[in-house]
Amino acid sequence: MSQPRRTVAIVGAGIGGLTAALAFARHGAEVFVYEKAAALAEIGAGIQITPNGGRVLAALGLADDLANISIAGCAVVPIDALTGRDVTRFDLSAQSPRYVFVHRAGLQTMLANAAHAAGVTLHFGVAVTDVSPDGVLQTTAGPVHVDLVVGADGIHSIMRGVCEPGAEPAKFTGQVAWRAVVPMRDSYAQASIWMAPKRHVVTYPLAGDLLNIVAVQERDTWAAEGWHHSDGRANLQAAFADCAPQLQQILARVETPGLWGLFRHPVASIWSRGRCVVLGDAAHPTLPFLAQGANLAIEDAYVLAQCCQDATSLPSALHMYQTMRRDRVVRAISAAQKNAKNYHLSGVKRKLAFAGLKTLGAVAPDAFINRLGWLYNHDVTA
Repeated sequence: MSQPRRTVAIVGAGIGGLTAALAFARHGAEVFVYEKAAALAEIGAGIQITPNGGRVLAALGLADDLANISIAGCAVVPIDALTGRDVTRFDLSAQSPRYVFVHRAGLQTMLANAAHAAGVTLHFGVAVTDVSPDGVLQTTAGPVHVDLVVGADGIHSIMRGVCEPGAEPAKFTGQVAWRAVVPMRDSYAQASIWMAPKRHVVTYPLAGDLLNIVAVQERDTWAAEGWHHSDGRANLQAAFADCAPQLQQILARVETPGLWGLFRHPVASIWSRGRCVVLGDAAHPTLPFLAQGANLAIEDAYVLAQCCQDATSLPSALHMYQTMRRDRVVRAISAAQKNAKNYHLSGVKRKLAFAGLKTLGAVAPDAFINRLGWLYNHDVTA
């Protein structure tokens, strides 16, 4: 007699949640996604899918789909934001799979379409209001009972509180970030890092002649967490008023930037409880200084589904998942925090850092990629 299909509920239709839905469906589970938003909207901006995340999407059969909606990155270019001069250039063209720039909404739509085609049931406009460790969800459409509940519900996760009650609160980092997408044709498929004392801007192109902008500033006054907060364009422009004309011209195109206070969240100590488990930002929110938030969530989703397929019991599967993932995400988060400091140097430290980068780019152009080999070369699908 065949075993009944495992039922899996995914809380949240973000990138991690939809990847998990597709991965579980590929393993034969009956999957339901619950998303409080009424539909996938043009929320958010660009993200970078690095080779480690790209391998998962390829293993799920989405390599061609991703290529069709993204731009392959050729380089990472640190720039002195005060003068507008390139400090050095680190080549990305040899990466396999390619390092790509993609709009978040396009990636979510791609994943949602693939999940739907794989038999996943997507419930939009249905919020999850409560979850019990025995796999019972209270939703605005009524109660649901499943074999496994996966929390992919982001930094304000209700699922994290189920798995780890009383977790340590987040702390303001002393940094805020603006985000915007502007119409602009950029002939260079590169991620430009415009570095200035106590602030920086990252720009890169997106399909459709768009430019993605993320600007970060150190300051004492905090802003609320979440990209849905808007700010005046004058505040963004004032923060970089002493920078090079090229950068000011880019920022002048921004109409209404999103503003986010950056908070440091501790990595969850316990990722599962009973029939409940968390992934991505629900388990380990990541600061945006290494382009790994989405990539780590994609990795989590694949590993979780694989562990549930391979392990002899659900408790052992969930234990295996956390064991395989936690040290890696802790290392990635630590590396992201160090990047934030390196981008914001001033005085003598800044001059020495720029000289070192210039020398490194000339003598060892592969150094940037090699330094991150532990991150980019990792293959959770192997």
